[in-house]
Amino acid sequence: MPEDTLVPEKTTLKERFLDFYRDFGVARLIIFGFLLFLLASALFLKLPMEQILSSILTRFGMNGILVLAMIPSIQSGAGPNFALPLGITCGIVAATLSIELDMAGFSGLFFSIGVAAILGAITGFFYGILLNRVKGQEMTVGTYFGFSIVSLMCIFWFLAPYKSPEMIWPYGGSGLRVTIAIQERLGKVLDNFLSFDILGVTIPTGLLLMFALFCLALWVFSRTKTGIALSTVGSNPRFAESSGLNVNRYRIIGSSISHAVGAVGIVVYAQSFGFIQLYMAPLFMAFFAVASILIGGASLKRATVTHAIIGTFLFQSILVVSMPVANVVVADNIADVIRIIISNGIILYALTRKEIGGDVS
Repeated sequence: MPEDTLVPEKTTLKERFLDFYRDFGVARLIIFGFLLFLLASALFLKLPMEQILSSILTRFGMNGILVLAMIPSIQSGAGPNFALPLGITCGIVAATLSIELDMAGFSGLFFSIGVAAILGAITGFFYGILLNRVKGQEMTVGTYFGFSIVSLMCIFWFLAPYKSPEMIWPYGGSGLRVTIAIQERLGKVLDNFLSFDILGVTIPTGLLLMFALFCLALWVFSRTKTGIALSTVGSNPRFAESSGLNVNRYRIIGSSISHAVGAVGIVVYAQSFGFIQLYMAPLFMAFFAVASILIGGASLKRATVTHAIIGTFLFQSILVVSMPVANVVVADNIADVIRIIISNGIILYALTRKEIGGDVS
């Protein structure tokens, strides 16, 4: 063997642990440890673990696509999409339109998904144009824009010309109801598709397959020519410009995909939840999606499907387990406080990182 040949040194167990510690990240270690503590507490309190595990899988599937919507926005350099309520309202419009047209089952679901994706892509296109005018202030503008859209849609829900008795107020009231039940139309269409039980734990096969399909689609897209260009624009816009890439164009593409995925995500969420919530309900949904992907290890400039999967699982698992544990140990509704502390804490942690472009770990 030539003398100048480099032979890699064997890593010790301590070095391997330190590498794992750096890769997994402090934030995720804390969240994962807290989840293990909650699970141990649930076992100690003899809570129904079958129901808890079933709820974890369901919430993982129903929230996953909303978290995936963050990936194109982050990859394009616009940061986490705090204006996600724009895409969410497009999905809600599509779902209510399917009810107005008296559609149900898979036909109503796929109609809602198709219309939601189209509306989300169109509105995301125009929002991307706005983002190109406020470079460097995307998250601030996005937050206020999202709040404004929700407020504007409150007027729309009050004046919407729907006639379906399932949505309008009874006895001559004006506008649509705050909460619309869809159990008889879209309720758990995906959850019940090919579902089965293992040791009392219900596996929502269709719901998980839908989430997996979108994960695969975004993973494949990230490896296409457009996906690679999108990531290049987000990570190093000056290099992208010198390479002949139109930065503004790819930022618009990222915004369009993000809002299209978010619009579909709320349809999947609603069919699992069994209700469509109007008016102020979408106001803070973006914050929980942002917190989830940051928990998974994403940064303000880099996000992958793996980050979305890990973050969604950790965040939703904590919410599911904390509710029954808190209700037994402390008091009712303490889980909502925990959810707010965790989500806002993770967002604050990411925004105050010294190396903003690095991994949130």
